[in-house]
Amino acid sequence: MELSYWEYKTWLSRVDFTVIGSGLVGLNCALQLKEKYPKSKILVLEKGSLPQGASTKNAGFACFGSISELVSDLNSHSEEQVVQLVQKRYAGIQLLRKLLGDKAIGFEKHGGHELFLEDAPDLFETCLDRMDNLNELLRPVFGDAPFVKTKNLFGFGKIQEHYITHQFEGQLDTGKMMKALLQKCYEAQIPILNGVEVQDIQEVGDKAHVVAEGFGFDSKHVFVATNGFASKLLKSETVKPARAQVLITQPIKNLNIKGTFHFNEGFYYFRNIDDRILFGGGRNLDIKTEETMEFGETDIIQNSLEKLLKEVILPNQKIEIDRRWSGIMGVGTQKSPIVKTISNSIHCGVRLGGMGVALGSLVGKELADLAE
Repeated sequence: MELSYWEYKTWLSRVDFTVIGSGLVGLNCALQLKEKYPKSKILVLEKGSLPQGASTKNAGFACFGSISELVSDLNSHSEEQVVQLVQKRYAGIQLLRKLLGDKAIGFEKHGGHELFLEDAPDLFETCLDRMDNLNELLRPVFGDAPFVKTKNLFGFGKIQEHYITHQFEGQLDTGKMMKALLQKCYEAQIPILNGVEVQDIQEVGDKAHVVAEGFGFDSKHVFVATNGFASKLLKSETVKPARAQVLITQPIKNLNIKGTFHFNEGFYYFRNIDDRILFGGGRNLDIKTEETMEFGETDIIQNSLEKLLKEVILPNQKIEIDRRWSGIMGVGTQKSPIVKTISNSIHCGVRLGGMGVALGSLVGKELADLAE
């Protein structure tokens, strides 16, 4: 690809900050940089025509953590680490709401409910036993006890009689959120170049040299915000891709289900949106296959989603599937994101562990702070 003098001068010369990835983390990072350094030249590079990865492909949960997820986390993390991670998720959502406003992101607080399948009574009892302890741990974060036991009000099938509900859980419209973030960047005169896949970043003196297909340029600082695709550029950081498959129904007349829902230790999740049910998960059925950077759907997971949709979520109802898709998350052995300086001019904010909606704004801010 040959660049004209005008193209190079306008976009690629004298660049102060280059952000790779135009998802939640990348755009928040760019906006924070513009606020801190208003006279700086900032460039955002995005390989897709729309933000790739998971930012526009997720389920739109606030994602403070279902009870079984937090019980599981306590087996591999300290109490302090679990509380800190929930605090970051909560702080991240508040930052996003403050930046864009609830109306712009379609934010609603209907609570988050964990269902327990009728053939998994042990998990339900374990979570009930740990509920008081988790409520005390998390009370300082939310100002009250987050978890309560509630009845199966929505008529789900093949589950225990009660849910365990997170009273503060919320949901938002991912498309509206990203549109609002993009608009903020346009208003701040931050250019976003789509269709540019960065192949390499090299430290050269006191700058970084960014290599894309057919051209390269220098930038004083580079911020990698590619999450599930991070291993392509960051060889020293352990970030595994994790594909998540999703489907959404056609509109359902008189749909009374409201809220976000998890079951099977968080491996399945669903919610209401526009009189439809959005349903995703099943990665646990084929973990190795889903450790991929390739978008797509598989029969084993899609068949499982359809079966559970008809038997658990909407029993005895006629359902038509409207659309299916997948997103690529970035995961690792630890749940905490990687926000660090790699070298003098290269920084990263990646490995959001499927919690990008909650953590993205905060990680973007922390990433921008590394420029100091």
